[in-house]
Amino acid sequence: MDTFDDLKLSEPLARAVHELGFITPTPIQRQALPILLEGQVDFIGLAATGTGKTAAFGIPLLEKIDAHSKHVQGVILCPTRELALQVSGQISLLGKYKGIKVLPIYGGTGYAEQFEGLKRGAQIIVGTPGRIIDHIDRKSLSLKDTKVVVLDEADEMISMGFKEDLEKILQATPRASSHTWLFSATMSGQVRRVADAYLRHPKLAQVNKTEMLSGTVEQIYYIVREGDKPEILCKLIELADEFYGLVFCQTKALVMDLTRYLLEKGYKADCLHGDKSQDERERSMRAFRDKKTSLLVCTDVASRGLDVKELTHVINYSIPRELELYVHRIGRTARSGKAGIAISLVTPATRVLVNRVEHLTKTRLTEGKIPGRREVAEKKIAKILARFEEQKHFEKAVELLGPDWERAAGEMNLGEVIGRFIAMLAPEVFDDRAPEKPLHHAHAPKSAPHHKKTGR
Repeated sequence: MDTFDDLKLSEPLARAVHELGFITPTPIQRQALPILLEGQVDFIGLAATGTGKTAAFGIPLLEKIDAHSKHVQGVILCPTRELALQVSGQISLLGKYKGIKVLPIYGGTGYAEQFEGLKRGAQIIVGTPGRIIDHIDRKSLSLKDTKVVVLDEADEMISMGFKEDLEKILQATPRASSHTWLFSATMSGQVRRVADAYLRHPKLAQVNKTEMLSGTVEQIYYIVREGDKPEILCKLIELADEFYGLVFCQTKALVMDLTRYLLEKGYKADCLHGDKSQDERERSMRAFRDKKTSLLVCTDVASRGLDVKELTHVINYSIPRELELYVHRIGRTARSGKAGIAISLVTPATRVLVNRVEHLTKTRLTEGKIPGRREVAEKKIAKILARFEEQKHFEKAVELLGPDWERAAGEMNLGEVIGRFIAMLAPEVFDDRAPEKPLHHAHAPKSAPHHKKTGR
């Protein structure tokens, strides 16, 4: 299978695939699609976030749906509301010419709209396990006609405590006539136990770690002292031509402290952590997607299901010791063939993790040189120059200048006038005081970085 044309899809689905610009399949699509389109099978697909899994299961699922029946025939389970909405949106686009209704069902919102959607009829539902069970218990959702159940990000759902919910949903489906497709980045012991219990002789597709990483992502690491990380992070942000990215921290406390530090420095930053309510999380995500904030600091748990396009950077405030998380993190940039940069801040004591990452991913990481103050200042001034040249309404400003401005300028030459304005716009660039004290929690990752539940 070299292109999507090789799949011989039905005309309505082939038209939607073409409109969405799908031409060359990703590695997981190349393996999974022929298997899932060919027959009635249970299936395990092992691939990281951002490798095209939604189309890998969405296309064959849509081909199996009877558009003339309003009963639920496909169920897609996702770990978070955000991912459920994203998956629902893409499945809807793929199935639009087949007349298939896709309904997202998730918690943190009212039931009325979901009740109405189920009553009108939907062939596919995409939702979070807890809310789907709520509807099953309320008799508003029946899975008796289900043909396929998809577990998307199965390892994430199980690590978030949804294992019993998944099992209850699988038990509510007609085991004799339905099939289960399990997609996961890793095959942990718990994921394996679910697969062994509910999948019958599953076919397997597995993407190698090296295939999980985009060839257009540049991986760089910097050897730094723990207490210098906040300052160096700011330097790296300033050196970027543009920065729209994620910063991953090990603990919730560090996420909060680092976000506060960045806000005090004037950056458009926000955060995601386990203590945020659903409404707060949605506001943060909406602002980030709309690029009202350009920097999102988060823990791995809080970022699950997060899929934002066009990220320029992913920064590991420290390399995770669970190295699979490294692949998860940096896979969020360099999507759809675009370039992206993955940066890791590494202390001398954790330098060995770089070697482990290189061994895991079969790629080389480049050691970066920490930028000096002058280099950062020149970059920041260059950005100010670009803004200076773009100004369109300066005539109106000139009209407001009175004699006080003329006296203030006095005998100054052009260089001094411009220099004063640059110093006023970016005073931190010319602050020769000693570096600021490190964050209160800057050393927290040293004490307990290994445990997934710590501080999150």
